Amino acid sequence: MHENSGIFIVAREWICKAENDLKTSIYLLKMTKDCPLDAVCFHAQQCVEKYLKAFLVVKSIDFPKTHDVERLVSMLPESIWLKLSIEEQRRLTDYATITRYPGDYEPIQLPEAKHSLALARRVRKALRNLLPKEVLSHKRQK
Repeated sequence: MHENSGIFIVAREWICKAENDLKTSIYLLKMTKDCPLDAVCFHAQQCVEKYLKAFLVVKSIDFPKTHDVERLVSMLPESIWLKLSIEEQRRLTDYATITRYPGDYEPIQLPEAKHSLALARRVRKALRNLLPKEVLSHKRQK
């Protein structure tokens, strides 16, 4: 058994969940009427969060139980740059921590929901390019 197989299994589990969140966000945006834009943004944030956690697992970097994208990005090796501004990181975090609950904030509009999905796709692409192919495989390694 490969010495990294346990780590790769855990990372694959994070990626599987991240992919499901991405699919959910994409599917919801296809709704022509009454699209829950807050849910689109929430699932986009979850995709980003879970890809970050998968990458940290592969690098054997312990991370806290958090939805804070900025905090997770700060834990990446210095050589990794995701092209996410601090403002984008904080806004993504808001989708998981603030806007998914009732409160006093501006409703999410369609352009913002589309942007959140674009951010998720950007992070996904960047991290998939950095992850070992064994982690991206859907087949279980024996």
